[in-house]
Amino acid sequence: MSDENENTPENDEQLAGKIKGSARQIWLAGLGAYTKAEEDAGRFFERLVQEGEQLENKTRGVVEKHVRSVEDRVDDVREKATGTWDRLENMFDERVSGALRRLGIHRRDEIEAMERRIQALEAELQRLREQTEDRSEEE
Repeated sequence: MSDENENTPENDEQLAGKIKGSARQIWLAGLGAYTKAEEDAGRFFERLVQEGEQLENKTRGVVEKHVRSVEDRVDDVREKATGTWDRLENMFDERVSGALRRLGIHRRDEIEAMERRIQALEAELQRLREQTEDRSEEE
């Protein structure tokens, strides 16, 4: 056998030193890998957050656009429906008023005007009666 393969204390120390050096390098490589992974994970997380914010902003704009569009359509439909109901109501009022006039029934404002006229005539009659009574008493 050769002298190189012999287990001498000197060879054992060299081997132990090499193993110790390799173990330290493995340990340092592990620490480096852990640190790198932690840094990369942080950057990756930040990038994911940014992309999420961008997507949220983009979709918010799209959703708001659709909401405004739907609100506009609802407003249009409401205006058309209101206009239709107003026209129907006016047509109904005109036809009922026409039918009542043909039957000789007057509108409310006409009746109120006649009531005011009657009250004025009654007041005038009362005044004339009082004048007549005053003249009768004088004679």
